[in-house]
Order: sequence, then structure tokens, then C-alpha cells
Amino acid sequence: MSSPKIALVQDYIKEFGGAESVLETLSDIFPKAPIFTSIYHPASLGPHQSRLRQKWDHRIHQSFFKFIPFAHKIISPLRLISPLAFKSFDFSDFDIIITSATGAYFPNSLNKKSAKLICYCHTPPRYLYGLPTARRFTQNPIVKFFINILNHFLRLRDFHHSQNVDQYIANSRTTAARIQKFYRRQAIVINPPVDLPKSQNTKYLIPNTKYFLAGGRLAQAKRFDIAINACNQLNLKLKIFGRDFSGVLNQLKQISGPTIEFVGEVDQETKSQLYRNAQAFIFSADQEDFGIVPVESMSYGCPVIAYRSGGVTETVIDGKTGVFFDQLTPQSCAQAIQKFQKLNINPSDCISGAAKFSTQTFIQKIKKLVSKNQLTFKNSKNSNC
Repeated sequence: MSSPKIALVQDYIKEFGGAESVLETLSDIFPKAPIFTSIYHPASLGPHQSRLRQKWDHRIHQSFFKFIPFAHKIISPLRLISPLAFKSFDFSDFDIIITSATGAYFPNSLNKKSAKLICYCHTPPRYLYGLPTARRFTQNPIVKFFINILNHFLRLRDFHHSQNVDQYIANSRTTAARIQKFYRRQAIVINPPVDLPKSQNTKYLIPNTKYFLAGGRLAQAKRFDIAINACNQLNLKLKIFGRDFSGVLNQLKQISGPTIEFVGEVDQETKSQLYRNAQAFIFSADQEDFGIVPVESMSYGCPVIAYRSGGVTETVIDGKTGVFFDQLTPQSCAQAIQKFQKLNINPSDCISGAAKFSTQTFIQKIKKLVSKNQLTFKNSKNSNC
């Protein structure tokens, strides 16, 4: 059986997060597949820029958005015409199209021709379905009224485009439930790839330092203020890594006491050392889709203290690889930290718990799914001959 011609599609590429991590692994699995996206701005990829440019620059196909000055800075308003960007691509030569989609730019609006469309869905658009978002939108009641009207029509558009997909993959059971609720579609769950350390140095398994850790994209929905205020209350040292998003960093600095340290966006080696030497990772995101960072943390033997919400409930085992708190307040988080300090969580349990989310597991499952869809596609073409 000849190999299918595969195309990869991403909403846009202007930062490095979970969606981009999935795209990178997909591009490694299918090294000949071109990558179609609305906007490609490699300068925004931070410490990942050099590696990803070597992999992607010669494979990227940008939409006509590339002719719009500073397009990467006006992402939100451009979403109103984003379906035009994906409809402008020609997919007539491809057998299978795989979108890595948050849905924010409606990439599933593309004209798939006779190809099979597989969507790896990170979440339906959070801003359309009442989920916490990275940005805090205006509270002006008049503006909010018109935004709600606009979002109603965008939800109709989103549902219409969702029916163009032949096979949904969800990054978690949490996201699969959203796909069923909002799109009335079934999805299989394949958790995103987590780059596990190749070996464990046992001298790091019991940290000799006295700090807690938080990190990721410094966005509104991640609720770093909860961890900061909890550590302020308990006078505990907290290190926070990650890149500022929409001015949130300055807001967090304003509420931070002397025990809080911001270390900025870090490379993988630095992040590994932060994980290995932390007492625990504090994760207070609200309704996270999956949560790669807590799994990364566990892979280095670092337990997780997390708000019991969203995808993290599928990865952390309460009392064994971490501790949950049930209210999104600094007080509830502080109580969980104090509970954690009385426990004796084995770092090896954390490492074992993270192993099931390895990149290799993701690769195997994706290859199996694509092979199955390839066979279905071939049979469908033969029956139409």
C-alpha cells in the first residue's frame, strides 16, 4: 500500500505552547508533510525558534495574511475573516489532512476536496463557550452586549465548520466531553506528547532546596495569582517561569511578595533543573484542556498541587502524585500546600505516572489512527470507482 499524501494545518504559529508542541511532533512523524497556517511568526517562538525554524521554514505555507502588516499583533480581529485564509489553500493533492486546532481561527473551514479530515482538537474555542480565556475582555456593558451577539453568530459558524471533520481526536476526556456537547460529535482521546527526560539522576529525586514552582504561559486563565497569594500567606518561596501574555506579568508582579521570583521564559535544560529541585509544582489553571506542564513536572519526580478542574484531574493522582484543592482561592491552595507538606510523596510514583503520556506513546497512537484512516480512505475510493 502506497503512503498517503498528508498535509498538516495549524490555526497560527506565533508562540510555543501545547498546540505547537503537538504540531512539532506531528511534523516529526510525517516529515514530508507541508504545514499550512494562517500566520507564521517565528520570532515569537522564544528559545524554541532556532530548532523549529530548521524543521519548519522550508515546509510552511502561509495564507494571504502574511501580506497584512503586523498580522501577528492583530490576531483577535483577524479571526472574523480567518476562514477565508484556510479556504484559500489548495488541498486537492492530499489524501489526509490533519489539523492541530484550538478552533480559534476555524481551520476546519478548509476545502478538503476528497481528502479525509482528521482534527486533533485541543479544545473548542474557549471564548465562544464560556470557558476562562487568556485575555480579560472589556466589562463595558454596551461593548459586551455586541460581543455576545457577535459570538452567537461565531458559534453557529464554528458548529458548521465542525461538521466538516471526518475524525475527531481530543487531547483529554475533558475536551472529548466538550466536543460531544458543542459539536455533537464523538472523539477518541489521544493525550498530547510530553517530552520525558531520557534518564533520571537519583541525586535530584529528593530536592535539597526550599522552593515551590509554577509556570507556563503567563495568561489570565492560568490563575497564577492563586499560587502567588497562597505563597505570600505562607511566606514560602515560589519560582515562576514563562512568557508574559497580554500584560499579565506586570499584574502578577504587583501582588507578589519578597518570596516570589519570576525567572522568565527558559530553555528546556533550565526548566528541567527547576522541576528537579522544586518541592512541588503548583497548578491553579481553571478548566485546563489537558495540562502538559503538570505532567512534565511529574516526569522529573516533582509532585503537583493542583486545582481540581479540567484535564489535570486525568493526570494527577490525589495523595500519590500530588494534592488537589477544591476552591479557586488562595486559602484553599494554601491548605493544599500545608497538606502536601505533611505527606511523603514518592518521586518515583510521579515519574511512573507521567510515563504513560510519553511522546513515543503519542506517536504510536497517531500512526495507528492514520493507518486505519488510510485503509478506510482507500476502500472508499475503490468503492467509488
